[in-house]
Amino acid sequence: MSFSIAAIISRLFAPRHELSCSWFLWQRLTARLRERGRNESRESGAFLLGVQEPGQPARIVDFILYDDLDPHSLDTGIIRFDGRYFGKLWSICRERRLTIVADVHVHPGGSAQSASDKAHPMVTQAGHLALILPQFARAPMRREEIGIYRYLGNQAWHTVPRAQRRAFFHIGL
Repeated sequence: MSFSIAAIISRLFAPRHELSCSWFLWQRLTARLRERGRNESRESGAFLLGVQEPGQPARIVDFILYDDLDPHSLDTGIIRFDGRYFGKLWSICRERRLTIVADVHVHPGGSAQSASDKAHPMVTQAGHLALILPQFARAPMRREEIGIYRYLGNQAWHTVPRAQRRAFFHIGL
């Protein structure tokens, strides 16, 4: 019989999650998003990098802030990422042997998708996850407050219902 105590404990505390991130990485990410948001004066965002094994939840292990790739992506107060910088992103992913498992950005108010968010997904591959953090990622933030959206293709999205977000997205060990 093969078993893992860590896997059993993880299943007890985060059953059926589809996306996970360590608490330490999540704290570092949200701090950087707040920093790049310049005291809640503009949106900021990042590509979330990780590993995705077939049949397993995606695990976020690193991130790349939008303005580290495109230095002008945050200049207008909202995110306008120049597609010419995707080549650099794909190169980083290859070097680190990671993939983009989701993207995240902050909103000044709630975590609902704007018309622009819906019309312009950061990654246009069906199945891609987009997270929206409310209140410029100001702490404290409960997982139920994080908007989680799965791109279906053709500018269609599935919204993970608020009641299911804790089970969908695990932040922990």
